[in-house]
Amino acid sequence: MPSLAARLLIAAQLLALLGCQTATPAGPRSNAASAAPLPLTILGTNDWHGWAQPHQARAADGSAVDEGGLALYASVVKLLRAETGGRLLVVDAGDIFQGTLVSNLSEGAVMVDAFNALGMDAVAVGNHEFDYGPVGPAVVPTTPSEDPVGALKARIAQAHFPFLAANVVDADTGLAPAWLGSGTAMRDVGGIRVGIIGLATPETPRTTNPINVAGLRFLPLAPAAKAAAERLRAQGAEVVVVVAHAGGRCDDLRDPNDGTHCHPGEEIFAMLDQLPRGTVDAVVAGHTHRAVGHFVNGTPVIETSALGRSFGLISLQLDPVTRKPIPSATHIEAEVPLCERVVEGTTKCDPTVLASGKPLVPATYHGHPLRRDPEMEALLAPALASVAAAQAKSVGVEVPVTLRRDSTGESSLGDATSDALRQMEGADVAILNSGGLRADLTAGPLTYGHLYETFPFDNMVATLRLTASELRGLLKAIVAHGRVPQQSGLRLAVGACPSGLEVMELTLADGTPLVDGRLYRVVLPDYLARGGDGLEPFMGAVPAERRDMGERRPLNLRDALAAYLGQRGQPLAAPPSGRTELLRGKAAHCAP
Repeated sequence: MPSLAARLLIAAQLLALLGCQTATPAGPRSNAASAAPLPLTILGTNDWHGWAQPHQARAADGSAVDEGGLALYASVVKLLRAETGGRLLVVDAGDIFQGTLVSNLSEGAVMVDAFNALGMDAVAVGNHEFDYGPVGPAVVPTTPSEDPVGALKARIAQAHFPFLAANVVDADTGLAPAWLGSGTAMRDVGGIRVGIIGLATPETPRTTNPINVAGLRFLPLAPAAKAAAERLRAQGAEVVVVVAHAGGRCDDLRDPNDGTHCHPGEEIFAMLDQLPRGTVDAVVAGHTHRAVGHFVNGTPVIETSALGRSFGLISLQLDPVTRKPIPSATHIEAEVPLCERVVEGTTKCDPTVLASGKPLVPATYHGHPLRRDPEMEALLAPALASVAAAQAKSVGVEVPVTLRRDSTGESSLGDATSDALRQMEGADVAILNSGGLRADLTAGPLTYGHLYETFPFDNMVATLRLTASELRGLLKAIVAHGRVPQQSGLRLAVGACPSGLEVMELTLADGTPLVDGRLYRVVLPDYLARGGDGLEPFMGAVPAERRDMGERRPLNLRDALAAYLGQRGQPLAAPPSGRTELLRGKAAHCAP
């Protein structure tokens, strides 16, 4: 019989063995339960439109205040890379080109260089990515050998990141174009496999020159997103992020869980409503230039108000076992201003808050001071220097009072510039699309740089000769797509009806009715004359012999206006308003 000591030893060994057997299944669960969630931060921007440089305003004391720009954004990217330990996904929702002289002179090359330096992970293809057309000065092909997407292909070849659009296919084959790829990408972000889906707005053929995208088809968003997400999950994606040049609009950012202030008909919201919950884990949106920072159908969505003035952040916390986001731990930072100095008591430096007259204080982000990144400043310096002289060149006239835009109706800027265009051409009517006016013209001496920011697109002056019936049809086609034109030579009343905008009254500016049988000379940007903004069906019906796209002109619309205004020598001032009236309610006399 074993001794007592031996029996005690055997008993202890048996208890230890039983204890290990009992603990073995529970051990991993216990460790998993106590493991911390895995953080993943998504940094998003959209619609830079070439604003490599900051916007400038004046404080109440007269000092210059800079807002936005790539040098300041680069410091944010570096700060967040350090803060997250590198578990940071940096994406942009498209329209990085077209809008400033510094971008347009290089057909977007300066923006791609900067995004390469940022370590950008992916960019959605925006509608304005197609604006440059072939490589070179022509904005549409002028010979069969010119590639209508040549400039975009050159930027894709230059980029260290992918341009993505999973819903863009070749018009003939129905397949993804070889030069664009599948529209998706996979990234390892600190050990997390992140799938990225790019999407382009189906409105693209109506919001760029339709000639440049005639060989492509832009498919509905939701089916393309669902199919792409399934492919990425099958390839091992643990998190799926959509980067979409399609956006939304929310009027209040205070509560990300309160969607009552968001407009449900907007593209990105409609897409998410059509997708099964959980199909994608986060969305960075663009195109509408409206700030969003909300959960939509359970999915966090961010969008900024554009032009490099701000950024957004989605902070996910992933379950360490399932690698799925923990909804209650997801955090959104929407519309974070990019400022070195802010108005005291705010985080902002835009002209609205500067008008308060309160003092300016240094800006911080996550407890760190915000300063322009010297490496990005050095990268941008040659490009900015090359355009400084052109921007500062005087047109030779004064703007007595700031001319402002209005995308929903008549504007002082639209009135003044459409009048100048009509007078320059000796035409009966001039029409400008509100979306083509990209910046107000501030009071003071008019420089070429200011005019360029207002008219950044290299449109030609097109001329149509239209019958009275056709002219009525043109205005009806414009407002049918929800747009009120900027125009000269007409008196126009537009009714805001339940079915949409409708032309209620149309005469010449002095109230004279249009005369049947007469041809009216109408000048407008070739973007519209080629069918942009949804006008393709109308323009296609105008006989070719009564359409002149202006290809043979030596100057584009912007440069022709600059030359004319300088030669005329008169101040560019707003005429009395009232030529375009927007009627609401009973005043609209809408059809029942």
